[in-house]
Amino acid sequence: MSDDSLGLYIHIPFCKSKCPYCGFYSLESDEEIKELYIQKVCSEIRKWGNILNKPVDTIYFGGGTPSLLKSDKIVDILRSVNESFRIIDPEITMEVNPADYKSVDFKKLKFAGVNRISIGVQSLDDNELKILGRRHNANDVFSTYECVKKSGISNISVDFIVGAPGQRFESLDKIVDFCGENNVSHVSIYLLKVEENTPYYYNKSSLNFLSDDMCSDFYLYISDKMEYIGYNHYEISNFAVSGKESKHNLKYWNLEDYLGIGPSSHSLIKNERFYYESNIHEFNDKGRIIREGVGGTEEEYIMLKLRLSEGIKFNQYEKKFGRSFPKIYFEKISKYETLGLVKFNINVIKLTKKGFLLSNKIISDLII
Repeated sequence: MSDDSLGLYIHIPFCKSKCPYCGFYSLESDEEIKELYIQKVCSEIRKWGNILNKPVDTIYFGGGTPSLLKSDKIVDILRSVNESFRIIDPEITMEVNPADYKSVDFKKLKFAGVNRISIGVQSLDDNELKILGRRHNANDVFSTYECVKKSGISNISVDFIVGAPGQRFESLDKIVDFCGENNVSHVSIYLLKVEENTPYYYNKSSLNFLSDDMCSDFYLYISDKMEYIGYNHYEISNFAVSGKESKHNLKYWNLEDYLGIGPSSHSLIKNERFYYESNIHEFNDKGRIIREGVGGTEEEYIMLKLRLSEGIKFNQYEKKFGRSFPKIYFEKISKYETLGLVKFNINVIKLTKKGFLLSNKIISDLII
């Protein structure tokens, strides 16, 4: 990836129904609103293409549910990107809900440039899928994976949730077996978090959520299993075979420039952060951005780089900020090294797997 390149995130905020754990901005909508939205997205892409003189090397369609759009509409958006930006050896990812695989033309998407598919599996256990409010079943996952492979798209990522109410170790073994048997390129494994203002949040007293200790055991168990079958645990929630790490997400964690388009989408351009409001009507009408101020700070760098297994390399820190890594952090970090949560030497500081589980506590202690 070029130091001057731009990552482009395109939010598709449509869902047939809201998963009870999801805190992302999405809504049910009719075809008229979708068409207006696509037109506005293409208009914003052209606008930013005129403003920014930067090549694009990653494009990510996230949601919501991008697979609810007709494949022709994804192609239209990609055409606008190609007309507005200089594209360099891009990684182009689209998220897909397994319930939609019959309506997605993967061959058409591949022809248009999509070369990476992220499948929102969440679980391979049908009971867990019902509890998670998913529209698909386990058989849909297998069918989706086969359809993607047959289209010629070989770079496939799958998402799973660990910590669903009532989950057992057998469910984790299914995940590991699926990834190993299918040579999956990339795997995201997220610990379930109960977000405010979600059905899970309002009904948490009646749901059989796992204890924090059990979730920690599950996390360490599946991490060990994934590494045993050849995956690199390169970020708190992400695993990849060598060379298949998410180039787009690495832009976030490495504080590189990225542009988000769509309601609730955030951007970091030349150390300035801004975002669109979480309102599709406001976006379709005005597309107004809200400026947050300075980004790319030393504190952000520390927070994001410690999410990566490689951690903070001091020579890279000095190159980016023009000064040595502050000694005050070494004083704070020593207690965590004693507890086996952090490793550091003269070249690097990084979290251990157990440290990943307490990353929020460790990082907040460092930068506050």
